[in-house]
Amino acid sequence: MSSENTALEATRTEPSVLDSLKRSVVWNYGGTFFFYFFGWQLVFTFMGLWLKAEGMNSTNIGLVSTVMALVAMGLQPVYGYTQDRLGFRKPLYSFVVVCAALMGPFFQFVFKPLIGVDETLAAVVGGVYLSLVLMSGVSVVEAFNERASRANGFEYGHARLFGSLGGATASLVGGVIYAGNPDNVWWAASLAALVLGVLLFLAKVPHQAPEGHRSEADASAHKVSKATILRLLKDRSFLGFVVLMFGTAALYDVFDQQYAIYFSEHVLHGDPETLFSRVVFIQILCEAVVMVFTPWIVNRIGAKRGLQIFAGILVLRVLGSAFVTTTEALIAWRLLAAIEMPFMLVSVMKYITRMFDVKISATAYTLGFGFAKALGVAVFSLTFGYAYDTIGFSSAYVVMAISIALITGVASLLMGDDKGREAPTGELADGADDEEAAPVGV
Repeated sequence: MSSENTALEATRTEPSVLDSLKRSVVWNYGGTFFFYFFGWQLVFTFMGLWLKAEGMNSTNIGLVSTVMALVAMGLQPVYGYTQDRLGFRKPLYSFVVVCAALMGPFFQFVFKPLIGVDETLAAVVGGVYLSLVLMSGVSVVEAFNERASRANGFEYGHARLFGSLGGATASLVGGVIYAGNPDNVWWAASLAALVLGVLLFLAKVPHQAPEGHRSEADASAHKVSKATILRLLKDRSFLGFVVLMFGTAALYDVFDQQYAIYFSEHVLHGDPETLFSRVVFIQILCEAVVMVFTPWIVNRIGAKRGLQIFAGILVLRVLGSAFVTTTEALIAWRLLAAIEMPFMLVSVMKYITRMFDVKISATAYTLGFGFAKALGVAVFSLTFGYAYDTIGFSSAYVVMAISIALITGVASLLMGDDKGREAPTGELADGADDEEAAPVGV
């Protein structure tokens, strides 16, 4: 009991960002975020351009994203369950890193030749591989680092802001690399993954982890029972959380998928594409700044309120883009994402660890966020892609904004309030040793 009290007391003493940055462990885990999302940003920024230059048609370029989402839907639950069984052990995380390190060889010696042989087959193979690294792999990275942040006593958001800096750096440096030789972008991603691997090897896990999580004799501490999983799936708050992620996190991605096209059609600028890339760069940098303060805000208002703020800003962005389309306004709507994304990232993790059993926090994340979001992207990408062609972007945006608002309302009724709850830290960060279930939502 004393250890539990100590752990809960630790959560009440919130480390400031300056306190966090004085600790090497924060820079270590922040570095893993930086180099992972450096590679992530390179792929999502330049893959479409590279595939088009290699001769792949638009349908098959879209198929790559569809396959990534479908594979992620299948792998997310497996990854989550496996990582919960592993606790603080790193083999699954290492697998993701190894896959990422093969980015350069894959694009150069597998993907590129395969496009010349069969575009559709290339799209399927590429989608499967990229999902291992990105849409499925990201859940392993996020869930492991979040658990480690609580175990090491620092704010997840303070380390996660390095991911935004990595994405911004990739946006800036990637353009120069791509202009020199497009293939070198993927070798740069491989290099980033190798650095990530070194940082993962050095990453500190709790002092009790070597005995508690690496010994076969203590493997029972990591058994995740079916009853625990079923209790999560039946939890009303978890259902509400899934609904919210399906209708907001997914539509965040869907809205951004073709926003550059909408931006280019309305912006009065000689080179709207270049302007848009600069706006995205500024947005990601601002996102990192906002991430510094977001944990402090969410700790005071609660993660549920944080998610509602995220959804509210998304509605504002979508609806504003439909009705106010001046150059200045469209830039402003895009920059609002710098506030929106930190609230989503921080609130998602805090809601999961406060409301559900932390022994299955990775499962709750991969099912409640990863799977729900991937399903939403698969459904809404087709729906709104058709709407853009039939009723136009502006009308489709109005429908999207109304959908987000309605889904948020329904989800809010289902979700319990986490305000006043504390996520276990320190020795309890990986879950209590007994079989007593953690509090669940109402």
